[in-house]
Amino acid sequence: MVEIDSLLHPGYHHPVQRPWQAERVLTKGALMYPIFISDEKDALIPIQSMPNQYRIGVNRLEEFIAPLVAKGLQAVMLFGVPSEFVKDAFGTAADDPEGPVIQAIRVLKAKFPSLLVSCDVCLCEYTSHGHCGHLNPDNTIDNAASVRRLAEVAVSYAKAGADNVAPSDMMDGRMRAIKQGLIDAGLSHRVSLMAYSAKYASALYGPFRDAACSGAQFGDRSAYQLPPASRGLGRRAIERDVREGADIIMVKPATFYLDIIRDAKELAPNHPIAAYQVSGEYAMIHHAAAAGVFDLKTAVLESMTSLQRAGCSLILTYFTPELLEWLD
Repeated sequence: MVEIDSLLHPGYHHPVQRPWQAERVLTKGALMYPIFISDEKDALIPIQSMPNQYRIGVNRLEEFIAPLVAKGLQAVMLFGVPSEFVKDAFGTAADDPEGPVIQAIRVLKAKFPSLLVSCDVCLCEYTSHGHCGHLNPDNTIDNAASVRRLAEVAVSYAKAGADNVAPSDMMDGRMRAIKQGLIDAGLSHRVSLMAYSAKYASALYGPFRDAACSGAQFGDRSAYQLPPASRGLGRRAIERDVREGADIIMVKPATFYLDIIRDAKELAPNHPIAAYQVSGEYAMIHHAAAAGVFDLKTAVLESMTSLQRAGCSLILTYFTPELLEWLD
């Protein structure tokens, strides 16, 4: 005989009951779509390593985004991809008023005023060396100079109309500097700050670096991105970014770091927790489905469920266009 305290099946024996067991239900409002903005204004260039993703010029942006907004898209994350701008050691082009990100902000806010426009803040796409900040003569990171420059870029994006800025560089202290920059510019009341708090030095970024043309020209980023085996550093980074004024906490990558997402929810219970399902995760799911390993829709929805179960209320994913249809 089954003991009373052993019984679980009655709570989910009927299909209607099963969603009741979920802590969160996936909605379109929980999605943010990362998009790559080319400085070739008429571009719509397929990204070979990322099926169904493109580098998009500002002149093609309205036609690309409008159908997604009509299906319920509420938020985007912009990444600039400069090809015509000169890259230098300091990432000077990152906040050029004629550059891809600031031009895209202006187009999107003019055409889609209710769309939340978030901007990734980093220098790697704009530096000649491909690293995420300024370098010392020995090619180590100059953290102080990097933080000053990142704060300048973040404030420039905010002044152009961005609703959210999201530094992904992993420099120490950049959240406080950016928050102070927003306060000094009189913008802190209308621009949120999303911290790539626990961003790990992962093998899963390869397709992104192809898409954004942002690979390091020497060495790697393991001196500033977190070691994959380190839970403690992830926890410390989350706590630090909360203290420094982050409005949203992010974990990146997502699927391999569900434990860190749960840690983030525990350590920052009053903050929205975001996860970035990165390019390598996206490509793996796509290629596995194409090989017949599983059904694409079923696998993507299960991946979303896992992230929400771990504690996410916001998911950055390249599957956003498909999810906008599936969630109907």
